[in-house]
Amino acid sequence: QVQLVESGGGSVQAGGSLRLSCTASGSAFSSLCVAWFRQPPGKEREGVAAIRGTVGVVLYYADSVKGRFTISRDNAKNTVYLQMNSLQPEDTAMYYCATRTTCAGYWKDPSRFGDWGKGTQVTVSS
Repeated sequence: QVQLVESGGGSVQAGGSLRLSCTASGSAFSSLCVAWFRQPPGKEREGVAAIRGTVGVVLYYADSVKGRFTISRDNAKNTVYLQMNSLQPEDTAMYYCATRTTCAGYWKDPSRFGDWGKGTQVTVSS
C-alpha cells in the first residue's frame, strides 16, 4: 500500500500557474505509475497526466492539457509534480494523484488505480 498526499492547490486567475505535488510513503514508489486525475464540479473524473516508473521515462497527457501542463517525478523525494501553466476556468476541479503498477493502457481509467490521495482543489477565475 502507498499513502499519497496532494498539495499545492489554490485559487488563481486565468493565465496563472500552479504546481501540484503528490508525496508518497512506501519504498516501492519509484517503480509505480503515477497519474493525476481531476473532477470538475458536477462532472466525471478524468485523466490529466501520468508518468511511468524507473524503467524508462514515458509521459502521458490528456489532449486538453498538452503544452500547458508538465508531469515530473523525483523518486529520491517520493514526489510527483504537476506544473500547470496558462490555467483557464475549465481547469477548475479537484485534482487527485493515484498509483498502479503500469501506465500503458490504463492511465486514463480511474477504476484501475488502487491507491489515491484525498485531493487538492484548484480554482481558476476569469
